[in-house]
Amino acid sequence: MIIMLICVGSLLGTLIGFNLYKAHTIKKFMMRDGMAAATVTSAVVSYQTWQPQLSATGSLRAVRGVDVTTEVAGLVREIEFSSGEEVKAGQVLLRLNDDSDRAQLASLQAAADLSQTVYTRDKAQYEIQAISKAQLDADTAELKSKRAQVEQQAALVAKKTIRAPFAGRVGITTVNPGQYISPGDAIVTLQAVDPIYVDFHLPQEQLGHLEAGQQVAVNTSTFASLSFGGQVRAINPRVDSTTRNVQIEAVLDNRERKLLPGMYANVKIDVGSEQRYLTLPQTAIAHNAYGATVFVIRPSEHKNAHGETMPVAQQVFVTPGPTRGDQVAILKGLDEGAQVVTSGQLKLQNGTPLVINNRVLPADSPAPTPQEQ
Repeated sequence: MIIMLICVGSLLGTLIGFNLYKAHTIKKFMMRDGMAAATVTSAVVSYQTWQPQLSATGSLRAVRGVDVTTEVAGLVREIEFSSGEEVKAGQVLLRLNDDSDRAQLASLQAAADLSQTVYTRDKAQYEIQAISKAQLDADTAELKSKRAQVEQQAALVAKKTIRAPFAGRVGITTVNPGQYISPGDAIVTLQAVDPIYVDFHLPQEQLGHLEAGQQVAVNTSTFASLSFGGQVRAINPRVDSTTRNVQIEAVLDNRERKLLPGMYANVKIDVGSEQRYLTLPQTAIAHNAYGATVFVIRPSEHKNAHGETMPVAQQVFVTPGPTRGDQVAILKGLDEGAQVVTSGQLKLQNGTPLVINNRVLPADSPAPTPQEQ
């Protein structure tokens, strides 16, 4: 019994000692290499000067634009323009067959000339009192009626010749000689594109920053590297009761005819004076239920397997401000010169040792442009 108790005690002591040693070893390992180092990119918080801007997406619209049509039906005789060319105001675009109308006009003109001859003769007879005043009045009315019929027919003949109502560029037409067209049928689109309007909307809260004559900068995806200047021409006096937005119209110089009606455009308006903000790439900000946070890189006594000191991450709450391109302003929570993690935050927690690798950095441009792949 004594020998058995001694053996059992020895076994229990061995097990307890082994477990204590194991726990000590694990604790020591966790103290030394408890968190695997995370590779991140970093940026230094610094002040930058920002120009406050209002941004919106708008649509380009011609100063004058219309689908040219005809008031009267007829058979197309001649097309006097080429698709896509510039035309002048009053230039003939299309002629309809008007032979019968001109013949009718000549007939009415002859009748009017006869009425004029009768009136002239009767007027001379009236002066010598050979006819009554009633006869002369009837001749006068007849002459006026004939002349009105001539003017009416002449107007009908004129409508058979379609002219450009204003100067501009014509589009592509599908009308051909010999084709019959009815009143209201579109012949070709005509657009005056220099200058050109851009219509956009802004929230009512920003009305206080807007006024007619204010400078605007416009760019489109078609010409990503170009910026087109203009100015605010008009502000709608009525706010949309559904969206609480107000419509603004700006006019742009388009001498090179690069902008076309119907294009969408990004509009920016400088407002107020320049501001200085602490700036970070937007990728540095992490959002959760408690607010916005960043991971600040702090020095530590943590060493890697080679005995080198490694920095660690510390989570800090911040108050972000306005954004500009890929950048965000930090209003509270950071000081100038702080080093902040800009990518790789998902695998971090307080005290995580860091390996900083800035060979590939996240975007940090105040005016980014689309990149073609």
